[in-house]
Amino acid sequence: MAASGGPTEERVCVGEIGAPRGLRGDFTVRSFTADPRAVAGYGPLTTDRPGSSLRLRIVGEKKGALVVRADGVDDRTAAEGLRGCRLYVARSALPRPDQDEYYYADLIGLRAMFDPTDGGTSPGRVAAVYDHGAGPVLEIERDGAPSVLVPFSKAAVPDVDLAAGRLVVASLPGLLAPAEDDGR
Repeated sequence: MAASGGPTEERVCVGEIGAPRGLRGDFTVRSFTADPRAVAGYGPLTTDRPGSSLRLRIVGEKKGALVVRADGVDDRTAAEGLRGCRLYVARSALPRPDQDEYYYADLIGLRAMFDPTDGGTSPGRVAAVYDHGAGPVLEIERDGAPSVLVPFSKAAVPDVDLAAGRLVVASLPGLLAPAEDDGR
């Protein structure tokens, strides 16, 4: 799952509407679900626009996105008006994650504690989770220091404790140290 709010949210973002496709109201959806086609199986999805919900029907795929139709979206102009809308499902409709699996929404806002061997680095907070295909990456904002991007793997993040609201980032070579100037 992808980024949205924190662990107390009652809904989770499962997709985002992209460009219109054709003249009859079809549009693309970038799905944030493990199985991209599952986004259409949750029933009506609420949007980030008050009072708006959509029931999706998948009609094809294009460059990593789904091509969908939705009731009430009957032309290109209506589809264009939805571009950028996020799609949400009630948290209760989602399956419970397995052990060591997390919804990205539950990671956002967690305190990030850096391994003490990093010399007292200031703790941070998970600001976002990105997944562009090579695996998830956490953006950790730190007080008085630049944000850090950390691969979300067991080696880099050995401990996640949702109940305590924190995770631990391992000491990785080059993660917090400035890059060496190689004279170029």
